[in-house]
Amino acid sequence: MIAGSGAAFDADRMHAAYAVDVVDAGARAEAAFCRVNMISSLDGAATLGGRSGTLGDAQDQRLMSVLRSHADVVLVGSGTVAAEGYGGAAVAEPDAAWRTARGRDPQPRFAVVSSRLAFEPSDPFFAEALTRPIVVTNARAPRERRDALSGVADVVIAGDERVDLRAALDALAARGLRSVLSEGGPGLFGALAEADLVDEACVTVSPTLVAGDAPRIASSAHEVARSLRLVHAIAGERMLFVRYARA
Repeated sequence: MIAGSGAAFDADRMHAAYAVDVVDAGARAEAAFCRVNMISSLDGAATLGGRSGTLGDAQDQRLMSVLRSHADVVLVGSGTVAAEGYGGAAVAEPDAAWRTARGRDPQPRFAVVSSRLAFEPSDPFFAEALTRPIVVTNARAPRERRDALSGVADVVIAGDERVDLRAALDALAARGLRSVLSEGGPGLFGALAEADLVDEACVTVSPTLVAGDAPRIASSAHEVARSLRLVHAIAGERMLFVRYARA
């Protein structure tokens, strides 16, 4: 499906276009449903000037809020939190109202994946959060850092030597957070793909050529081949918005 920019970005149509039934769509019974949202330049770069946000536009930001509004939790890597300046509200006011009207909390929760826990409780990710954040780490993470962050976030231990993402998603699902939206960065997306945990991939294609040595939107130590099916492609004013799901 290719839609024009005017029709595609009507709020009701956007919510309908990205709706998902977590119970039916999850590939693993009783587990979380994991959707990934990323942006790529025309030549495959995940960032411009070290940030993904510089590749986007207002419609991409609007879509991000819609995708977040369908999630119980927004999952990000520690590098993305630092680079993109996460903190404060996850969704725009119209989407907060959309959630409230459906009996959900106005804002989804944020969760950050980190092994080193190089954060301070005063960082905006924690200090400006409207809902209590979650920190996903492993058993080898520094005990003093875990204790410091436990005052401002729920600390989830998933894995012994490194973060076990399957265990992390199971832990989130056990807390009732079954609809997971991952916003990367590339390392987290690659790790989810390598572990076969990606149920959907939503990619914004930016009409920008970057060249240079910017990373791809997914990177991991091992190459994988995961086949997805095209759900839709929506033409914005400048961007192309594609949604792929498990075949």
